[in-house]
Amino acid sequence: MEITDALMRRLEVLAGFELSPEEREALRDDLARILSYFQKLQELDTEGVPPFEPLPGVRNVFREDKPRDSLPQHEALKNAPRRDDGYFVVPRVFGEP
Repeated sequence: MEITDALMRRLEVLAGFELSPEEREALRDDLARILSYFQKLQELDTEGVPPFEPLPGVRNVFREDKPRDSLPQHEALKNAPRRDDGYFVVPRVFGEP
């Protein structure tokens, strides 16, 4: 996979980074190296290899999902640094301000 300038710009936007040209090139090199490691892993023959089990014999136990009352709105908002008309106010993440 080629890491193009367009891809690097997109990654910067998604991550909220503003990189210098030197930082951008260093990150591009790092990403290329990481991707090459994954490509190497895909070359391995894993036929007959059992899935990894980190804790043999231990299984995940889920609690029963029972409905219950939610937190009242005023209680949920009492420690919010900013609120407006009963809602949390947070910085914009996507789009233009």
